Amino acid sequence: MSGKIRFAPSPTGYLHEGHLLSALYVWAAAQKWDLEIHLRIEDHDQSRARDNYVQSIYQDLARFGFKWQSQSIQSSRTSLYESALAELEKRNLVYPCFCSRKQLEAENPKSETGEIVYQGKCLALSKTDSPIAQDVPHNLRVIVPDRIIHWHDLRLGDFAENPKQQCGDFPIKDRDNQWTYQFAVCVDDMNEGITHVVRGEDIRNSTARQIALMELLGRTTPPVYMHHPLIVDSSGKKLSKREMAHSLRQDLESGISPEQLLGNVCFKAKLAPTTAPLPLEKAINLVAGLL
Repeated sequence: MSGKIRFAPSPTGYLHEGHLLSALYVWAAAQKWDLEIHLRIEDHDQSRARDNYVQSIYQDLARFGFKWQSQSIQSSRTSLYESALAELEKRNLVYPCFCSRKQLEAENPKSETGEIVYQGKCLALSKTDSPIAQDVPHNLRVIVPDRIIHWHDLRLGDFAENPKQQCGDFPIKDRDNQWTYQFAVCVDDMNEGITHVVRGEDIRNSTARQIALMELLGRTTPPVYMHHPLIVDSSGKKLSKREMAHSLRQDLESGISPEQLLGNVCFKAKLAPTTAPLPLEKAINLVAGLL
């Protein structure tokens, strides 16, 4: 194997067609580039993660025939996150933020994509001014370097982005004392030796800030990135568990075969001319031909 790629669903609902398309891209990339496949369960959001969803991920992927060489679950990796946080704190790169969502909306500008760009209000608080001693709810933000990050997407081309202007200092631990996606995924990608990241283009905007954070944590060479197109619903929105997207499990339990679901997904993603059933190997080969 020449590297490692990961498939990283979150157990906050059942897998849907968008996950199936993403899995096809990940397994196709692994085949094309001779990569080990790592299955990571991203349950950093413990307020929404459920054990039955964790088990369903393993079961549903197996029913389609997907196989992987290693696996992990974020809830078992707390000590790694604590260690990474301690390293940032030792270098004074982390500070508590007490701003409410209402304050964030009212006091900070938004980027072109509509994302709040935090202006660092709580960074100016001295230790004596900080209400942290009174156990006031807060998150922890990392100080983002004010510089342009250059990175290349294998599908979309070159990007030059400044996280300070995209989002500002971003949270790495939230007000409920949970690790954020941005932080956990960076620590995991470093610790697990992920060399290639293939994921939906809805997460593309996260790339520059993740590269910047990994650099702060000591990674000098970022992963190779590719962001694939999404399947959208009739209104043009991406499929989402929050929006109660129809699940693969519902279809499988109703008697629809994995091959038919693969055919449907490949057709919707414009990978195949019809919805004819496809075995997993053929569906993966269709995607691999585009890489």
